[in-house]
Amino acid sequence: MTYTIEAVGHVRGGRADPIDDDWGQSRSTIELDPAEFGPDALAGLEAFSHAEIIFLFDKVTPEKIEKGARHPRDREDWPLTGIFGQRGKNRPNRLGVTVCRILSLEGTRLHVEGLDAIDGTPVIDIKPVMREFLPRGEIRQPGWVAELMAAYW
Repeated sequence: MTYTIEAVGHVRGGRADPIDDDWGQSRSTIELDPAEFGPDALAGLEAFSHAEIIFLFDKVTPEKIEKGARHPRDREDWPLTGIFGQRGKNRPNRLGVTVCRILSLEGTRLHVEGLDAIDGTPVIDIKPVMREFLPRGEIRQPGWVAELMAAYW
């Protein structure tokens, strides 16, 4: 089945290249599409410390999409892992999701820190982070993930 999803806006500023690490201090702006949204679309978001941003890895070409297993970051010392067992950008629907810090709002612009999306990236949705939607209980993950993420933020 096919669905049509329109971007609500785009990432402006921040990085131009999708480098894997050191995203924590990256600052960028999500600019809503002014033909579709006014400042009221962001009303109330300033009361939250963080937002969850859903975006499209639009620079990933169809031939680069992974549907099976691969070694994360092509590291043979990490286990062969299915695309749904990792967060790589070459996903079947090319969707990225990141929780980032809200810095400020200015009209139809949301200024954020720690968004791992590059300048020009289409933004699909913006959601406030609510404590009640965070994981309940202990989080577990394989050891290789901590090694992969050590320099990410």
